[in-house]
Amino acid sequence: MMRRRTLLTAAGAAFLSSAFATGTARADSTITVDPTESYGTWDGWGTSLAWWAKVFGSDTTYSDLFADLFFTDKSVTYKGKSLPGLHLNIARYNLGASSWNTVRLKEDTPVRMDPGRIPWHKQIGGYWLDPGNTGSAVWNWDADASQRAMLLKAVQRGATSELFSNSPMWWMTDTLNPSGAAASKKNNLNAAYYSHHASYLATVALYARQNWGVDFASVEPFNEPSSGNWWTGYPWPQEGCFMTSEMQRRILPLLRGELDARGLTTMKISASDEATVDDAIRTWEAFDSGTRAYVDRVNVHGYQGANGERARLHQLVVKDAKKGLWNSETGTEAADGFSMARFLLSDLHAMHPTGWSYWQPLDTHPGWAMIHYMVNDPADPAKGVELSSTVNPKYYVMAQFSRHIRPGMKMLKTGVPHAAAALDEQANKLVIVVANDGPRTDLTFDLSRFTSAAGGANGAVPRWNTGVGETYVRREASVTGKKLTIPINAKCVQTLEVQGVVV
Repeated sequence: MMRRRTLLTAAGAAFLSSAFATGTARADSTITVDPTESYGTWDGWGTSLAWWAKVFGSDTTYSDLFADLFFTDKSVTYKGKSLPGLHLNIARYNLGASSWNTVRLKEDTPVRMDPGRIPWHKQIGGYWLDPGNTGSAVWNWDADASQRAMLLKAVQRGATSELFSNSPMWWMTDTLNPSGAAASKKNNLNAAYYSHHASYLATVALYARQNWGVDFASVEPFNEPSSGNWWTGYPWPQEGCFMTSEMQRRILPLLRGELDARGLTTMKISASDEATVDDAIRTWEAFDSGTRAYVDRVNVHGYQGANGERARLHQLVVKDAKKGLWNSETGTEAADGFSMARFLLSDLHAMHPTGWSYWQPLDTHPGWAMIHYMVNDPADPAKGVELSSTVNPKYYVMAQFSRHIRPGMKMLKTGVPHAAAALDEQANKLVIVVANDGPRTDLTFDLSRFTSAAGGANGAVPRWNTGVGETYVRREASVTGKKLTIPINAKCVQTLEVQGVVV
């Protein structure tokens, strides 16, 4: 979650670079797209709302602009520049853990949240202000107005939504701080509040359905719960909570029960949003069969970069347990977006998720951002933020994927970790996205395993390129005898749309 670094070793980087170079550095490289092997139906592309939506969700100048930019395929003008909308269709809503009221807990001692080092734009207002241990429970449904406003805009533009928790409400934690425990790998959710955490999620999910017109498709009660080195209390400047697999096993049935008690019987549970593939494997293997039954989809984050046993996670979750699998959060430091494309394509090649989300398209870190903004004073929201006029190439790299591989398409086998293919059976359209980590080369796509692969008029195939100074530039190629050859420069990502494709 929200890493300021990707967990990528030098050896891992070298391995991934080598894997990408294989098949891309030779002039006679050929990639065969195989329609007989499908890796599932694509669910979509997304982003977590959280911090950027808190900052801009109610902004009179930018809220609709960013909603259109991220959640539609419109051409949107940003600071004088026309940008292609990313057409994301998954909006992940961060249920807040912060409030600034005084609470009397069981010992009847008045306490307040200690924000520690969490800056204002990362303090997400929670709705449950007081557990009611010494009186009635107190809820504030006007909290978190800005992030909620962006959620509504995303849903109005056709996005599906997921409710996720970075931390339980601060008063449910041992430290009375939603940024973690006082020591590494120490549970911070107080044992007295397991059911409260589950009830909080379910209550908000029901309220959203009845009052906001938002029907969350899934609920995720954890966020990187095994990342004990991150959630170590007051030094950590964001919401987060370490939870052992045993604690997770206790909470999952409670959440299912709370959802069902409110009539939300079809609302799915996703878990555990671990930071890395290997953490996700360890957590899943620690769950017994009964616990696994409560999980409808495994969410995992991509902060292991090139590392991690992607294929093994797919085997355990999808093939063995018949569960869904998403990469629900990834961020990368390089503004050019090429490492993001490499990791994404590696996910599609080996892990085969059916959904993929970028953490924050608007970010205060210049490299992590697609569009950078700066918080003028972390302690004072009145001093506002400043938006960059620069759009990082990463934005356009995302467009290469999200504007073309659309929900409902079948993900097909390419046999290589640097190219992905998706088939729209209704439109008879094949989409191919490829990244070149070697020198400039010609790539040939062999479509001979399709019954037909004619392309458009005279075999025309539109292709888009990002890299080497180009940002989502459209050109054309052509199909000849079910083969398609394109030139591609180093560090470039290209997308092709082949019409007239029949299995």
